[in-house]
Formats: sequence, structure tokens, C-alpha cells
Amino acid sequence: MIGTVTPGDDAKGGEVVSKQAGIKTAKEAADNELILAFGRLQGAANRLEYLLGRALEEECGISHLMFEVLLILGRAGAPGLSMRTIAQEQVLTTGGATRLVDRMVTAGLVARADSPDDRRGKLVRLTPLGEETTVRASRVHVENVQRYFVEPLPVEDRERFAEDLRILSHTARDVLPRLR
Repeated sequence: MIGTVTPGDDAKGGEVVSKQAGIKTAKEAADNELILAFGRLQGAANRLEYLLGRALEEECGISHLMFEVLLILGRAGAPGLSMRTIAQEQVLTTGGATRLVDRMVTAGLVARADSPDDRRGKLVRLTPLGEETTVRASRVHVENVQRYFVEPLPVEDRERFAEDLRILSHTARDVLPRLR
């Protein structure tokens, strides 16, 4: 099992030091079960991102990151979200979010509107084209998620796997520093 302490592990001062912490060679590092497991997770995520992102670009003309922003805005509804909120949701700097939203405005997917709560603030919201694109891209995305992410897994493991991913995502989100 990943990360369990076995009888061969060292004890120092009453604390157990697992074998994972005692890596002494590159070979041991490369064969470490935790490093391998995380590498597989990262490799799967990168490959899936490529496959699903490419399908969105080819079939809908948007990047996967744009699709994620469209979903965030769709979830928020009217009147929209601030750039800061979009940046935090996507783990982007506000400058990076601004450049992305600028491209989305140019494409007609989103619009900036005055904030009802802050005279100086702007909110980003979906346009009718953004709404239509979100729906079309979601249909493409669901088909590809089913094909590449769900179908390869044993049926009996799918629900638990989805819950484990939610837990990992929320744990990582909660320890990330807020971006400026």
C-alpha cells in the first residue's frame, strides 16, 4: 500500500522514519512507490488534458483553459465574476486572467460589465455566444471524458475514484496561497 510504514523502517527518537524519506540513490528515487504513483497521476492528467483540450480546440475553437473559464462563469450566473475570482479559481495571476479574458472578449465569448457593488469594479459574464459555446463544448467534453476517463476504469471503482479526486482537489485548493 502506498505510504504505509513497514517493519523494516527505521525508528529514531520514538518517531518512525519511513523508507520513503531514506532515499539514497537516483534508482531508489525513481522506484519510490509514492513518486511513481504521483508521476502516474500527473502523466495521466497531462495526457488527458492534451487529448480533451485538443478535441475542444478542433471541434469548438476554444482552449481547455477558456472552456474552464466559461464553466466558472456559467456556474456563477449573472451578473458575473471579478477578475480576481476568476484568477483564483483557475490558479492564475490576475494579469494572466486579464489576458485570457481579453482574448475571450475579442472572440465574443464574454463581456465586461460594471459591478453593481463597486463603481470602479468590472465583472465578467457570458455573452449569448459564450453560453452557446459552453453548451456545445460541454457536449464534446462529456463524450471525451466518458471515453478516456471513465470507460477505462472498472465500473465498481468509478464512484470512489471520483470522490478521491474531489478530496485531493479540495485539499490542495485549501492549502494554496491566495493569488494577488
